[in-house]
Amino acid sequence: METARAFARIVTTRLFMLLFPPVCAECQSLVCEPGSLCAACWSKVRFIEKPYCPVLGIPFSHDLGAEILSAEAIADPPPFRRARSVAVHEGAISTMVHRLKYSDRTDLGPWMARWMARAGSELLAECEVIVPVPLHARRFWLRRFNQSAELARHLSGISGKPFEPGALKRVKPTRQQVGLGALERAANVRGAFKVPENQDIKVRGRRVLLIDDVYTTGATVKAATRALLRGGASSVDVLTFGRALSKELSV
Repeated sequence: METARAFARIVTTRLFMLLFPPVCAECQSLVCEPGSLCAACWSKVRFIEKPYCPVLGIPFSHDLGAEILSAEAIADPPPFRRARSVAVHEGAISTMVHRLKYSDRTDLGPWMARWMARAGSELLAECEVIVPVPLHARRFWLRRFNQSAELARHLSGISGKPFEPGALKRVKPTRQQVGLGALERAANVRGAFKVPENQDIKVRGRRVLLIDDVYTTGATVKAATRALLRGGASSVDVLTFGRALSKELSV
């Protein structure tokens, strides 16, 4: 029976790919695997690799030493331990995030999560629970799914670490962060998150890996981190797919 079901799944998958061949997530040219990029678009992705700030994950133009922090991490130490991202939020990376977030392209989730697992392998290995940045109930109802939770769910499947989407709640209906400056973003999400009393057992005393789609100014993940620490988490690391960088940060 199981063999027959497996065969049926294979046939169904191949038939679907024949009728709807996979295309590049950026330029829509044909590719081999759903949710992937063609060679031309892949070559334009600016992956964030070492050397980078060990705390904020900001890439350095040259190796300054393993323990050298960026000026940003020194001037404004974040509440989380470390932040890591796959690539600079531009081009294909920005397109993938936008299509996952606003175009119901949940088929991109598994592929994006595999990249995140590679970029955040150390964080993933050390964490004890994976928690996504939550949407407010109103926005969740309008959008129908939480893109950060999709990424976190697939990361849980890859790593075997517990996925706890209910451990953190957005208790304030914030404005969208797009278009806001750094100070406005921070004010917008201040007090927006809380660990519900009946959920604190899921994070209390545990090393939490917080998942979001994009790190822009860090306002959202910092506010979420503070809520998790107030809820009893022993530490918080942050892993995102995209990372917005200014020219000053990327040189």
